[in-house]
Amino acid sequence: SQPEKTEHKFRCWRSSSTKVLLTLLSFSIQNFGQYLSINLAFGIGVTLGIHAAGGISGAHLNAAITITHCILGNLPWIKLPAYVIGQFLGSFTAAATVFGIYYDALYDYCKGNFTVTGPTATASIFSTYPAPYMSLPGSFFTEFLATVMLHLGILIIHDEKNNRALRGTEALLTGILVLGIGMGMGMNTGYAINPSRDLPPRIFTAIAGWGTDVFTAGHYWWWVPITAPILGSLTGVFIHKIFIDFHNPPVTGSKQSCKTPDNYAFIES
Repeated sequence: SQPEKTEHKFRCWRSSSTKVLLTLLSFSIQNFGQYLSINLAFGIGVTLGIHAAGGISGAHLNAAITITHCILGNLPWIKLPAYVIGQFLGSFTAAATVFGIYYDALYDYCKGNFTVTGPTATASIFSTYPAPYMSLPGSFFTEFLATVMLHLGILIIHDEKNNRALRGTEALLTGILVLGIGMGMGMNTGYAINPSRDLPPRIFTAIAGWGTDVFTAGHYWWWVPITAPILGSLTGVFIHKIFIDFHNPPVTGSKQSCKTPDNYAFIES
């Protein structure tokens, strides 16, 4: 129904804006913190985002995972636009909020010359960019593998047929999962692992003064955080099916989950 779609959009917007806002705030103060503090803020944002929207939408914060479940038939394609629009609006709003909060600091740091690369580059506060030593294929593989680990970890946390996490701890454990991915695999590319977290802030920076360099930097890197996470998410599902799910007996009786695929709080990052 239309009210339901509107509610889904609102919940996705709210949860995505919460998660991305905390993430971008952590990057904006990175000179005063450490790499650990940045990743901790990302994990906290994920946890709060799942709690914010888990009830009605299953916490759809990640377009790659949402698309994966549509491809697999777990989620009706008709719901995809509402979820993705909500995710994108939330992420865009978060980027605009961080820009407003730290505009004076940004202006003072780079004297109003907003750049993507160079000694006073600030675009990486909002979106991910590969490290200077990274090739485009290497960056793609990093994002692909990181998203494989993300979706595989989420499925393990919620696996009714296996040793699933205690109910009520899923959001916290998913935040810890993202923290672990960031600490172990984030140095090369900033671990976007989510088109909804990367593309809307990139569009915002293009509008807000950084220009088209946000799309050409890093060997035209911008498309990698869109395609690599989708492929990685699909691969994570197949790995879980082949190596874990097929080897466990079906869930029966009281162990059967009452949650439907689109109301299942694992659609993260």
